[in-house]
Amino acid sequence: MTEVLDLADDIAAECEQYRVGLTGYCYRMLGSGAEAEDAVQEAMLRAWRGRESLAERAALRGWLYKIATNVCFDMLTSRQRRARPMDLGPSSYAAAPLREPTAASMWVTPAPDVRVLADHGDPAEIAEARESVRLAFVATLQMLPPRQRAVLILREVLRWSAAEVAALLDTSVASVNSLLQRARATVDSWPTDTAALAPADAEQRELLERYVAAFTSYDMDALVALLHQEATMSMPPFPLWLRGGEQIRAWLTTRGKSCADSRMEVISANGSPAWAQWRRDPDGVYRPWAIQVVEIRDGVIVGLNFFLDTVELWPLFGLRETPD
Repeated sequence: MTEVLDLADDIAAECEQYRVGLTGYCYRMLGSGAEAEDAVQEAMLRAWRGRESLAERAALRGWLYKIATNVCFDMLTSRQRRARPMDLGPSSYAAAPLREPTAASMWVTPAPDVRVLADHGDPAEIAEARESVRLAFVATLQMLPPRQRAVLILREVLRWSAAEVAALLDTSVASVNSLLQRARATVDSWPTDTAALAPADAEQRELLERYVAAFTSYDMDALVALLHQEATMSMPPFPLWLRGGEQIRAWLTTRGKSCADSRMEVISANGSPAWAQWRRDPDGVYRPWAIQVVEIRDGVIVGLNFFLDTVELWPLFGLRETPD
């Protein structure tokens, strides 16, 4: 009995070394940081329960990813695809009536880098992994049928061989290659050319410092000056999205003016510049308001994404209820 328990503990410990990679894989599959955490937890539980079916320890990685893939397929069976507001309809105007918030399950939501990205390894591979969790790319993945999605992630992002993927999906190499070809055609038709966070880039650091200074002082002239002329702003779970600096300014100075005097804290999300935002209530107390993820291209801001589901996101990011 002791030997069986020792083996179970050993398997559990070995499984843990794959947690970050599995969470990143499930996040790309599901488009939700919270759902990815749930999927990995379920996969780990299934693996522990079925540990006696593992033929050899060398096959542990493939076995775990197969279990995680099936968990994701199960979760995707009866659910509409997640998207960004920009994927579902034309932009609105700041003065247009605000529609009711929709179910959180409709939206691609952010994930903490620490949960989905390895913090060690080849710098080029780390940079490539950061690009593969950017919001625009994750949203594009959700356009794919689940099996195409899995093949593209495993082949193009995780660099598995076609034979490894075929074994995971219980199919042929020819089928894997066909699925990959179709997936590439869809992904290539969707723009995803925003830049990942580059902390060593002095120009990018200056841009982000200017953004934080403009937002916290609520200097809209300074903020709009940092935006591309076609920059977008979205606020899931509201379906609203805006295009252009003047529409963004109009929103932030009218309906969004309660964000003045916010507090912000740097976090790490989706390989992109990101902050936690606390907004001051009328009673003067700062309360969680949004996770901001900012998208950059060619030295200017092209996207402002405010995720307002603080009930889900604050625990996921390990954030305090009040700022320091």
